[in-house]
Amino acid sequence: MEVSPEASSLAQGLRLVRLVTDREKQGRQLLGVSQLAAELDMEQSRVSRLAQELCDLGLLERVDRGPFRAGPGFFSLAASLNVGWVQESRAELEELVSSLGLRSRLSVRQGVRVLLLRSSTNNSVLGGFAKPGMVTPVWCTGAGRALLWDHTPADLESLLQGVNFIGTGGPAAAHSAAEVTDLMARDKPGGVVVAAEEFEHDVWELAVPVRSADGNILGALSVLGSRSQMENGAREIAPVLHSAAQRLGGTPQD
Repeated sequence: MEVSPEASSLAQGLRLVRLVTDREKQGRQLLGVSQLAAELDMEQSRVSRLAQELCDLGLLERVDRGPFRAGPGFFSLAASLNVGWVQESRAELEELVSSLGLRSRLSVRQGVRVLLLRSSTNNSVLGGFAKPGMVTPVWCTGAGRALLWDHTPADLESLLQGVNFIGTGGPAAAHSAAEVTDLMARDKPGGVVVAAEEFEHDVWELAVPVRSADGNILGALSVLGSRSQMENGAREIAPVLHSAAQRLGGTPQD
């Protein structure tokens, strides 16, 4: 299967984070750009760009142009995986697999990006290339738009100001904050985000927010599949997703 440039970037970025953090955990010498490029067999300019993006996300950090080490965002991610509702999500994700036969995911938001925390283990079925620890855009993924569920049009305009929409996402991706607003307005009456090829060709994603008992959005629960699975089954899938999200967040069942 052809791999998109964005998929390649995410995979390479994840390799870079793993190399840096593994060396730090093992107490080995930390590396700079040229050494990382040699270890990963990648172009130095490519490693430099990826490392800067990872530093911007807080997953890596570098002091005074020295070697790279794990950043605060990496430790926040590690800590988040020990939160009760995230720990409990593993069983919920597998229950979704059992009841729906679809790939399922749990994600959280970091600014204009979505961080995938956990995914189900049925990797043989359709569900995209992203793996736990990877980041994707908030504006053109089902999970991302579920995380924006409570944002007003003004909130969306402010959040997405300065975002480069060009060249990101699938054939149905939004290309402006106004288009994101329109998609949210379309989906809200149905109570579930329906992202049809917004991030990847041939992949549909249905998503709902996971809320805490006080109503705040903690994360997003989503399932991924083909058009035939999602378009015809959305009405049956949505209540199953909502029930799982309510159990995770500790919100009262209807």
